[in-house]
Amino acid sequence: MKSTLLLSFVLLFTAFTFAQKPYTIEQYLNIRSASSPSMSPDGREIVYLTNVTGTTQVWSAVISSPKPKRLTNYEDNVGFVKWLGNGSGIIFGKAKGGDENTQFYWMKPDGTGVKALTNAPTVRHNFGEVSSDGRYIYYASNKRNRTFFDIYSMDLESGAEKLLYKQDGNNSVAAVNSDGSKLIVSRDGIEFSLDNNLYLVDTKTGKEQLLTPHKDATQYGGVSFLPDGKSLVLGSDEGREFFTLANLRLKNAANSNDWSDANRELRFINAVTHDVSGITMSDSPSTIAFATNREGFSELWLHQIETDGKPLVTFFAGKPQKIELPGQGVVGGLTIDRGQTKLAFSYSSPKSSGEIWVYDLKYRTLKQITSSDQAGIDPKTFVVPELIKYRSFDGLEIPAWYYPPQGVEYMRMKNQPNRVFAFSKVVGTDGNQRLSGVKVPVIVSVHGGPEGQSRPGFNPLFQYYLSRGYAVLDLNVRGSTGYGKTYTHLDDVEKREDSVKDLAFAAEWLKTKGGADPKRIAVVGGSYGGYMTMAAITLYPDLWAAAVGTVAITNWETFLTNTSGYRRRQREVEYGRLDKDIEFLRRISPIRKIDRIKTPLFVISGLNDPRVPYTEGEQMVNALKKRGAIVEYKLYNDEGHGISKLKNRLDLYPLVADFLDKHMKK
Repeated sequence: MKSTLLLSFVLLFTAFTFAQKPYTIEQYLNIRSASSPSMSPDGREIVYLTNVTGTTQVWSAVISSPKPKRLTNYEDNVGFVKWLGNGSGIIFGKAKGGDENTQFYWMKPDGTGVKALTNAPTVRHNFGEVSSDGRYIYYASNKRNRTFFDIYSMDLESGAEKLLYKQDGNNSVAAVNSDGSKLIVSRDGIEFSLDNNLYLVDTKTGKEQLLTPHKDATQYGGVSFLPDGKSLVLGSDEGREFFTLANLRLKNAANSNDWSDANRELRFINAVTHDVSGITMSDSPSTIAFATNREGFSELWLHQIETDGKPLVTFFAGKPQKIELPGQGVVGGLTIDRGQTKLAFSYSSPKSSGEIWVYDLKYRTLKQITSSDQAGIDPKTFVVPELIKYRSFDGLEIPAWYYPPQGVEYMRMKNQPNRVFAFSKVVGTDGNQRLSGVKVPVIVSVHGGPEGQSRPGFNPLFQYYLSRGYAVLDLNVRGSTGYGKTYTHLDDVEKREDSVKDLAFAAEWLKTKGGADPKRIAVVGGSYGGYMTMAAITLYPDLWAAAVGTVAITNWETFLTNTSGYRRRQREVEYGRLDKDIEFLRRISPIRKIDRIKTPLFVISGLNDPRVPYTEGEQMVNALKKRGAIVEYKLYNDEGHGISKLKNRLDLYPLVADFLDKHMKK
């Protein structure tokens, strides 16, 4: 009978058993990764970011025979790197101590001759574009007013900065045409979350023209001028659920200066039906590269561009060509060299920590450029998750990634696709190996944002917890991106606590269908995910055995009052406004329900956090200590919005692991 029952199961995958000597958390945290590639104009070399030294720094390699070379070595992380269009140098940016006030630097291709381009420690600079001749950079800065971002250019030879566009809003550089006479400026909306407009700006006069009039929350991004200068390639979700590839062009291209409503049309590429990211092309392109997001996994595509002669109007030709990836994972940082010979990108998966790959556009071959150190851990031990979906309080289907712990068999019944069973292998008295049902401890993880998505990339902390016998459920509650515009806006303002209910129903699914030990379920999250963690232990205090909140919002009133000025404007459209929603914001603040907390809590903050000030965590800790509740706290003086430096991670996460072990034991 028992064997017959087992035949009705489908074995999805088998996690590997523990090594005789388990890997340490130090090993997992020392796994390296690479990302953010930028190619030299001739397509011979590549620069990228990697955390080999413990902070993210700039490295380079020759594509034909990759031998990595370190170009920077700072105490703080480098945030971006970009090769200049003429190949004369490299631009990079970094902030200090996590404060996010990025400053720009120039260096020679070999890493020498570094010079600061900006030196205003209290000013944030958001990089935009490089001119095709490599002489100018374009960026946004809140130099004039810390609440607003204006648009600037800088002559790299003289260092002269020029204010191109001044406006009291959150503006960024979306695109620059070939001669620098026109900019596309993106400005966040003030009525909806995930909403922006594009403006065509004359760089000589500063005159603007709205290109994207719309009524409801709509996004436009990934913008580039096409060769004719009379059309744009971009992504948008205007009038549709998903952010897809589009062409904004002139109906009558004879007059390239007439971008009026009557002479402008937005055409979507109907062959692309999922969220698009990473749209990229060269300065004079015949090919566009982009990635799509299908249920969290990336797909990589090329699309040809053609022109119709006179007048020279650009359009998309044929159907997109799919590039086969190394496996199922997540792609980012797409870039094509000027000669359109190669496409570079980063790729990560549950079994790959993040590497740089290059696709040869002519020969259609794929080559791995970096090979990051795995700290002595056998990649075969890494656990691959499965996408599951469960029903929430209102019947809405919530997607999540379920990682079973190492040493456990994971099965599902054919006639119950949303029910899973965990088994461990045991040896009976007859010497035969059998499967014995177990109830596993589970860590429920909630991403930040809330406009974000948990995807099946590499997470060293997940893999460490899995090696210690925990399962992980990585959620995409309502409000997450990747599942359509409607789903993303289901948690806006007054619907805020509906997403917390999704957390509670995740715990119920784990107990009834997910093979979890009901007394050993923890909830963890950072930033907005930290708020979700705090809200979960106040609204549903009996569900959780432990909780860990990193840079967490605990009091909506103080958070919106004390966050950076420009962030307050952005966040109020999502969370609610202090001037008209104050009673609602107070009502949903976890700090107002602190008397309900029963769950042991670990709180983590960064002193220099410009987004969620460290005082958010401290007020929760102080209030819990006054009640004699179980709470632990770590504040890092050289961190901002999250704990990124290796030395701090090595200090922190063994403490977190011990905390979970202490409160998740049987």
